[in-house]
Amino acid sequence: MNDRQYEEAFKGWRTSLRTLVSDAPGLAEWQERRFRFAHKIGELLTKPHGSSPETTGPVLYGVSIPGAGLCYVGQTLEAERRLRDLPVGESHHLANTLPPELWERVVVVRWPVLLAQASDAEQAAEALGAAVCGLALEHRLQLVTSPPLNGRRRHRHGQWRPRDHAQSRSRGAGHAAALPGLWDMTWDAWRHLAGESAPTDNPFVTTSQAGRAVFPSAVLDDGGAA
Repeated sequence: MNDRQYEEAFKGWRTSLRTLVSDAPGLAEWQERRFRFAHKIGELLTKPHGSSPETTGPVLYGVSIPGAGLCYVGQTLEAERRLRDLPVGESHHLANTLPPELWERVVVVRWPVLLAQASDAEQAAEALGAAVCGLALEHRLQLVTSPPLNGRRRHRHGQWRPRDHAQSRSRGAGHAAALPGLWDMTWDAWRHLAGESAPTDNPFVTTSQAGRAVFPSAVLDDGGAA
């Protein structure tokens, strides 16, 4: 896309929004429609689904969009709260930058369930604590996938600065090599969910032992935001 096409697309986006919120009833409907959709995605990310239990505790998560692919990776110790807010955006910046109506897939990996299969990693995880483990796994995932929205940080002067994860001195980076077994299983679980297609019998969620993938675009295609 060249500069002219970009500016035309941006103007088209503004024009569409102005039409949708052109009066008070329209503004209210826009607010309600967006929240209905965000609330539904939050429930799909957290509520029990089939044999998959409620998503709680520590998880890794990532959001993909058409074209750019995986654009953001994060981790939390409170999936039941963070994942519900992820599409709403009250305490998470992602929805403010990238509206959930554009999200194609959200992958969630409940890495603690994998600890039982890796005794060495389990011992290391118990010593490090869940917070450090989550940060270490997040760091390794960012290194492997290079999501663009994790690759820059905002500066207080209104500019963006590149973030070099390979040179990071964060807690996650400092302990990233301490969990090789857990990382290998987490990465396998992530790749499996990231490669799954939306199931034909349920176009919204697909699950595995270690997590789930939710397909917001399929919800929209099914009329889920109406």
